[in-house]
Amino acid sequence: MNEGRTIIVTGAASGIGARTARLLSEQGARVIGVDRNDADHCETVFKADLSDRAAIEALVAQLPAGAHGLANIAGLPPTRPAEQVLKVNMLGLRHLTDALVPKLADGASIVNLASLAGFGWPEAPDQIRALLALSLDDDAAGFVEANGLDQPGGRSYFLSKEALVVWTMQNRWTWRERGIRMNAVSPGPVDTPILPDFIETLGARAEEDMRVMDRPGMPDDIAPIVAFLLSEGSGWIRGANIPVDGGMSSHILCGMHEH
Repeated sequence: MNEGRTIIVTGAASGIGARTARLLSEQGARVIGVDRNDADHCETVFKADLSDRAAIEALVAQLPAGAHGLANIAGLPPTRPAEQVLKVNMLGLRHLTDALVPKLADGASIVNLASLAGFGWPEAPDQIRALLALSLDDDAAGFVEANGLDQPGGRSYFLSKEALVVWTMQNRWTWRERGIRMNAVSPGPVDTPILPDFIETLGARAEEDMRVMDRPGMPDDIAPIVAFLLSEGSGWIRGANIPVDGGMSSHILCGMHEH
């Protein structure tokens, strides 16, 4: 499905990123990994801090031209400092993508790993607009303080994913003249090394979600969807946010419309 294609995968060292890199390699793709740690199943691995503008720009200068896909999978959990969560999950991801687009091949596919945590984006337009107005050069710490994102409850993580869903939709046709498309995948709870971080942060809310679901997801559940969106078979899917959550988003929607 991705044979002969060159795909850049961020967060390639563990979890969903590692499984995606392996699957793409099995499909015959040339996989270029980006992570702060060593990663298997990649032809080359570049180490970079995706919260730092200079590091991102140095990375882009090193990455080869002509890649057919970019999988933005690297991310931080809600237990990390709010400023870092916003920078890695949204601001740095966007900066990397915008800087890399000129080097991508025509017809390339960009896939952003969002989350079920971004489900509430329609309810937070002002915060989302404010976050999307920020860059890595702006005062992210001040934004965190002004919006109360340093309080317990993981709001910084939720907002980062809400903004990522919206940004994906906004860019449905941005590079259409070159045939470059962007989509998102929103997993529910996935059994990766950071799952305990979510349960710790969300507490009773996470426990209730887990009671409703038949099981947590696995990286094997998510990677094939990312790989499909990176392939030529998804060429007319643009600006979509595909839930891969065992039916959890449908459960929430049904609950909203029961009365």
